[in-house]
Amino acid sequence: MKLFKWLQFTWDLNKVPALQEAVPSHYKISSAAPEDEMALRKIFSSSFLLDPTWNPVIGHVMRTIQSRLDAALASDAQTCLVLRHGQRIIGAVVLHPDEAAAEQFAIGPSLLVEYRNRGLGMQLFHAALLWLKDAGMTRATAMSLEHTPATRFLYPKFDPTVDRVEPVVLLAA
Repeated sequence: MKLFKWLQFTWDLNKVPALQEAVPSHYKISSAAPEDEMALRKIFSSSFLLDPTWNPVIGHVMRTIQSRLDAALASDAQTCLVLRHGQRIIGAVVLHPDEAAAEQFAIGPSLLVEYRNRGLGMQLFHAALLWLKDAGMTRATAMSLEHTPATRFLYPKFDPTVDRVEPVVLLAA
């Protein structure tokens, strides 16, 4: 049995910095529509399945993602923000605007592999932080495995507080 190290990130939404660059005009961030469900499932599935960091826990993670996405699609309290390139959805994040929730970032942000390393994930994440702030939240939290691209490159850009959380025991395949 292998213990996986999880980190909890917490952002003070009153301190969200402005970004130097706006989202390029051929991209658009907006709320997901009901007809976007299949694209959302594809974004989240491919994002996690193609990231080798998640391989040892992918079964557990995929079940969690599917249940959280199902809950978000059935709820008026949660929202999915999407990043579109034309009509194509290339990125998404599921937000839970409730201070009592364990995580306000229920899933993501996630981006199709071919759109990574262009600053688009940072733009989507920034928009999500601002959306939570506009929804009346004062803080936002997310949990992730240690050493994922998000924990190494994205989350630190927005000055979070980082805490190790109780290890999750999962069987490595």
